[in-house]
Amino acid sequence: MDVSNKPPTRLRRGLLIVLSSPSGAGKSTISRLLLQADAEVRMSVSATTRPKRPGETDDVDYHFVDDAEFDHMVAANAFVEWAQVFGYRYGTPKAPVKQALKEGRDILFDIDWQGARQLEPDFGEHLVTIFLLPPSMEELERRLRSRATDPEEVIQGRMRRASDEISHWAEYEYVLVNRGMDECLAQVRAIVAAERSKRTRQTGLHGYVTKLIGTPH
Repeated sequence: MDVSNKPPTRLRRGLLIVLSSPSGAGKSTISRLLLQADAEVRMSVSATTRPKRPGETDDVDYHFVDDAEFDHMVAANAFVEWAQVFGYRYGTPKAPVKQALKEGRDILFDIDWQGARQLEPDFGEHLVTIFLLPPSMEELERRLRSRATDPEEVIQGRMRRASDEISHWAEYEYVLVNRGMDECLAQVRAIVAAERSKRTRQTGLHGYVTKLIGTPH
């Protein structure tokens, strides 16, 4: 068997997969399920100024920093994107993203439209942007209330913000209606598989095809 003609298994550019939705539309759950289902996808770990919640681990769930350190990182241009959400700041450190792309690894971003827009100038060719819509605003509110973790004023604030977030749906390449987790996850995985298969992202194809067909006589 001629192993030299085996298809390349890793020679491709990495993806920056942006998954956005209004709070309660399922992006955190779909992100978790995608990470469980696809070993090639890693979660981007953001820096944040919000307090650590019970059960969260520093440098695993988030890099928890104070305002002074966040200001320093902004001044040092250490973020690929950052935004203020519900009174706290969140930012994606630049160095791990560049390293992942260099190694052909895929990074998942659980960020909003502000963050997605900031990624575009420097990383547009690597971006895959997906926006999740709820089946209805009534269902969105039901999902928020079913968490039983937020007071009424927080729920109302999230509902008001949802309309603004949804208004940016047309800025995304892919838009899915999350009617059920299994169906939505299958759609997200299909998108990721298709994006990985794009000719422009498979950097090992040229050498493989050259060996496959040989030198023309």
